[in-house]
Amino acid sequence: MPLPLLLMAAAGVVADPCVGEPSFSPELTTWRASVYARGNKTMLPPPVAAATAYRAAYMEARRQDWADLCHYRADNLRLRALPPSARQVVFMGDSITEAWAFGDPGLFQPGWIDRGVSGQTTPQMLVRFPQDVIALHPRVVHIMAGTNDIAGNTGPTTLDAIEGNIAAMVALAKAAGIRVVLAATPPSAGFTWTPDLKPAPIIAALNARLKALAEREKIEFVDYGTVLATPDGALRPNFSLDGTHPNADGYAAIEPLVNAAVEKAAR
Repeated sequence: MPLPLLLMAAAGVVADPCVGEPSFSPELTTWRASVYARGNKTMLPPPVAAATAYRAAYMEARRQDWADLCHYRADNLRLRALPPSARQVVFMGDSITEAWAFGDPGLFQPGWIDRGVSGQTTPQMLVRFPQDVIALHPRVVHIMAGTNDIAGNTGPTTLDAIEGNIAAMVALAKAAGIRVVLAATPPSAGFTWTPDLKPAPIIAALNARLKALAEREKIEFVDYGTVLATPDGALRPNFSLDGTHPNADGYAAIEPLVNAAVEKAAR
């Protein structure tokens, strides 16, 4: 028999766990769009009061929802009610993926879905992968991750752990009949939020593992660093907002690569 509603609530099982999930105010939405406007080469500072309020609400929400399953819950429900043509390709990732829809909105044609969440690491993505990818039944998933693991956003980790989490997402996708495009971790010589870290050689070592993983699993591998990186592994200044996140020109530069990879995977 179904549990009584009162018992369900007491046990932490509720009808809608996402009541109170914070969202960007109009002021912050306008700021984010301006950051990724074509021609902008710097990370414009956000409106302080609005950003501070959102950050506090976001951090409180993550105490209850570590993997941010609420981020796309409502939109996933909307998409699942639409024909399969509305959800052909899903992009799983962190802020570099989340911002892609702002930096290159033309890429996200009908049926191409952005499921990036700023700041996330691979264990968080793995937790939300069933909800944000598998349940949408896309033809192709594009996975790009690793930046925030290397930065230590959810604590110390290892290359084995990062590779293992990404391999688990690949396995889940393949088991569900979803084709995979695996992207290399994007280039960067420094993260503004962990300024003492020199990530370029760690990114190179992780990408060697990801390329080998793609070869073993016989999936598409795409390295946007071939276009975005300097010889020493930094993100080219003309393609960068802050040395880690591409600007609109950077996203435009890799558009042919992602289109080709997705098309090849879909075939």
